[in-house]
Amino acid sequence: MAIIAKISIFIFLLELVHYTSKSMIDVNFSWTMSLLFSSLLSLLIGTIVGLTQSRIKRLYAFSTISHVGFILLGLSIHTVESTQAFMFYLIQYSISNLNAFMVIIAIGYSLYCYTYKGNSVDTDDTLKDNNTEIKDNNDNLHDINNSPIQLVDQLKGYYYINPLLAISLAITLFSFAGIPPLIGFFAKQMILSAAIDNGYIFMSLVAILTSVISAVYYLAVVKQIFFYKPDYVFNYQLKDFNAEGLISEKNVIVENVNIKIKNIVLSTSLSISIAIITLVMSLFMFIPDEMMSMANILALILFNI
Repeated sequence: MAIIAKISIFIFLLELVHYTSKSMIDVNFSWTMSLLFSSLLSLLIGTIVGLTQSRIKRLYAFSTISHVGFILLGLSIHTVESTQAFMFYLIQYSISNLNAFMVIIAIGYSLYCYTYKGNSVDTDDTLKDNNTEIKDNNDNLHDINNSPIQLVDQLKGYYYINPLLAISLAITLFSFAGIPPLIGFFAKQMILSAAIDNGYIFMSLVAILTSVISAVYYLAVVKQIFFYKPDYVFNYQLKDFNAEGLISEKNVIVENVNIKIKNIVLSTSLSISIAIITLVMSLFMFIPDEMMSMANILALILFNI
């Protein structure tokens, strides 16, 4: 819902802009001003309101609104170059957004063995007596069982728990912010280049300023992850976790296994997906041909060239 719905709507808008030059009453009509105004509102609202968010999903939502401003800016210019930039922006934002949500899901899984201690002292006895306080801290998180990570503050010090996932999330957020040499930088650069070449200087300045300002709330998340000690301690009830299990194949027991807490890890498919997308975002400058060619081919097909 966070990715496919947006792609379908923007492709529909691209087709509408490309093939529609007149309104229903046969009066000359241009989408440019409408899309530019929508782009301006998206850039301003997504950036300004995003600065006040404390929930990670809402932060993602207003981040998306800000990115929609860039996408609409590329769409409003409506040249081959801008359409290529539009396509490339859609591709890179889709994979970056997918990675952002997968990392948050993985972080939630990884914290099931930990207890949120808030401001309490890090001792087992205090944790046992502090269950009421922990419950009170979670009362406002109505979806706590299905979505453990809801607040930005819940990511505090996560680097000390799982450095690889923390670095992957930081790379994704830096890509959202357009920090070179990540893929998000090249997408924004292409949109801005097309806008400046076609004389949209004011919108380019607004896009640059809002992109810089939006980096504030991305950096705030990174600050929480890397520059604070975690508010989590390992669940004392799981320290001595030890269970016997069976590996079976076609109803035949193959092996008896001993399951300990160290055996509880993220699934291979989730880990590999996050690793591949993070590497693509990080190393795009060394392997740009495939994604750029895909964007160019899609733009040429839509323009029937």
